[in-house]
Amino acid sequence: MHRILFMTAFVAVCLTAVAQGPRRQFRREAFTTEMPMVHDPVMAKDGDTYYIYSTGMGIQQMTSKDRKTWTVLPQPVMTVIPGWTTDSVPGFGSHVWAPDVISWHGRWWMAYSCSTFGKNGSAIGLLSSRSLGANLWKDEGCIVASRENRDNWNAIDPNFIIDEATDTPWLVWGSFWDGIQLVRLDSTMHVAQGEKPRTIARRYAPGYKPLEPNPTSQFAGTNAIEAPFIFKHGDYYYLFVSWDYCCRGAKSNYRVAVGRSKTVDGPYLDREGKDMANGGGTLFLEGDKKEWEAAGHCAAYTIDGEDIFICHGYSATQNGAAMLIQRPISWSADEWPELE
Repeated sequence: MHRILFMTAFVAVCLTAVAQGPRRQFRREAFTTEMPMVHDPVMAKDGDTYYIYSTGMGIQQMTSKDRKTWTVLPQPVMTVIPGWTTDSVPGFGSHVWAPDVISWHGRWWMAYSCSTFGKNGSAIGLLSSRSLGANLWKDEGCIVASRENRDNWNAIDPNFIIDEATDTPWLVWGSFWDGIQLVRLDSTMHVAQGEKPRTIARRYAPGYKPLEPNPTSQFAGTNAIEAPFIFKHGDYYYLFVSWDYCCRGAKSNYRVAVGRSKTVDGPYLDREGKDMANGGGTLFLEGDKKEWEAAGHCAAYTIDGEDIFICHGYSATQNGAAMLIQRPISWSADEWPELE
C-alpha cells in the first residue's frame, strides 16, 4: 500500500511505501583514525560527543570526543532503507548521499539524498531522533523530489537553516541544472503549504554557456554548482556553495565560494556585490595542489564557542582519496569569513 505526500503542485510528489526495504547486515568492526576518509561530511555535537555523518551505504557515521581521533562505526544510520525511496527514485539502492543534521525543538532532524549519478530523478528524505547517541531514527518520509524531464533542478545535497528572527526552518539544496534551490518548511520539516522552491545561486549567469562540456555527466549540463550550506554569523546569513566538479579523485577541481544576505531568503551577494543567482560568488577555498588537489561540499558551525569549517578534500598525497578537512574560521573587518 502506498500513500502520496502532496507538498505543492510545483514541488515533486514523493511516493511513500508503508513497507520497508530489506535489512542489510553489517559485520565490519569499528576502527579509529585521525585522517578519516569521508565524502560530503556534516557535523553535530550531542552531549560530550561529536558526530560526523557522510555519504555511504545507509549514511556513514563516526564519533569523536576531541575532533582529532575519530571512530568509524560499523553500523550506518539507516540499517533499513525505506521502501518509498526506491519507488520514488528508479535505480536508487542503499548508497545514500550528502546528509545534513540539525537540532530543532528538542529533536534531531536528518535530511538525506536519494539519487543516481548525473541524473535529476532524485528525492530528499527525512529522519528524526531524540538522541544521536541512541542512533534510533524514525522515517519521516520525503521532503521534496525532482523528476527528469519535468524539473529543472535536482533534489540532492540538502541543508537545514533556521530563520532566527521567526524560528522558521528552511531547506536549501541543489546540484547543477538551474542551481541552488530554497524553500520554507513547516513545523514538521516538510515543505510549507503553498511554498515553491526558487533559485538563489547559479555557477553562471542565465544564458551563459561554458565552452568545455561537463566531464562527469552528459545529462547535468555545465551549471556546476551544488552542495549549499547556510551559516548564520552576526547580522548575515552566509551561503557556501561548491563550484565545478567533484568525484574524480585527483582530477577533481571542486572549490568553495560564498556570498551573504541579511535574510535567509536572499538575495545572496558576493564581496563585489554580485548576486549569486546571476553567477556571483567569492572564492573561499580551492586546492593548493600540494596537500589537496581540490576541496568542497562543506559545512560551517559554531561549536564550543569556535567557528569551524569542514569539507572533504581530494588528497594530493593519497591518490586523490576524499578525506576530512577541518579549519577554524576567522572574520575580516567587514565580516567576511576567512580560513585560518
